[in-house]
Amino acid sequence: QVQLVESGGGSVQPGGSLKLSCSATGYNYRSYCLGWVRQGPGEEREAVAGISSIGDTDYADSVKGRFTVSKDDAKNTLYLQMNSLKPEDTAMYYCAAARQNLNCPRTSTGYDYWGQGTQVTVS
Repeated sequence: QVQLVESGGGSVQPGGSLKLSCSATGYNYRSYCLGWVRQGPGEEREAVAGISSIGDTDYADSVKGRFTVSKDDAKNTLYLQMNSLKPEDTAMYYCAAARQNLNCPRTSTGYDYWGQGTQVTVS
């Protein structure tokens, strides 16, 4: 299995930036897609960003151009750089992994492993 632990959440004002980190461990996790899924109050879970095992990235339209997903395999860490934050970005953000090595899931149900979540509040 893959173990995921998020960090870096917090409270920022609109227009600000925040960087989330996810420590990833487990057997053959580098062959998986790694991504970020969020869920705001009263909202559906949304897969916002993902990066494949070969480094291809994908973003939800709601965050495209503002968020950047990356990973550092040497540090076993996944990142989500969030810029130009909006109040509607307020959500619990989860690091997630999927047993895919090409495309990342575009829906939250496509992910197989989950971190505990880190809260991001934009106000």
